[in-house]
Amino acid sequence: MSYPKRTALALATAAAGSVVLIAAPAAQASVIDVNYNCKTPIGAKSAVSPIDIKAVPSGTSYKVTMSFQKGVSSSPVALGAGAMNPSATITLGGADKGTVAVTGPANSAEIPANSPIKISDLSGTYVPKANGKVTLTAGVLTIKALGTVTTCTASNSPGPSLELDVTGASGSTGGSTGAAPAALPKTGPLDSAVALGTLGGTVVLVGAGGVLWLTRRDQRA
Repeated sequence: MSYPKRTALALATAAAGSVVLIAAPAAQASVIDVNYNCKTPIGAKSAVSPIDIKAVPSGTSYKVTMSFQKGVSSSPVALGAGAMNPSATITLGGADKGTVAVTGPANSAEIPANSPIKISDLSGTYVPKANGKVTLTAGVLTIKALGTVTTCTASNSPGPSLELDVTGASGSTGGSTGAAPAALPKTGPLDSAVALGTLGGTVVLVGAGGVLWLTRRDQRA
């Protein structure tokens, strides 16, 4: 098949919206029960809440969201709208170490006295600094309200809520952020239209809208 014919065929395939995805290992998530022991101004309290952690890729980093499915701790007095401000840490494990700070908005409605305090979703940014599988586990929860601070720590050694396969800068462990581009094998004139990009745990091959595998034929065909 001649080069002009192959080019026309590639463009026709692009118009049809053909896209080939090569799947990399996906992130693994679990909802984990966390038994929080809270040190409050009026004494110790405890509560169990299932914790869900999600991560959405954004450039060379991830937007991380931590969700509480049940309320934790309580207040002996009603908390008016905007009186309670939550924050937490997420502990990194595996290939990367450290913590990710996550924060959330103040309560939008009054929290009645002696009722479980429902924590809004907390979010933050995780910038990988290593390569490999990284676990994200619920860490310390902090609740500020009416000039007081309540600190809640997990007492049941919870397992990770999320596992990510990440890449740090330049493809080397411990570097600054940024992913190194991978090389593609050269297969013919259409290589100039092929690019390799990554999004989350997925590798996407794109070339004029899709990858077209062409059988080499004699140029006289």
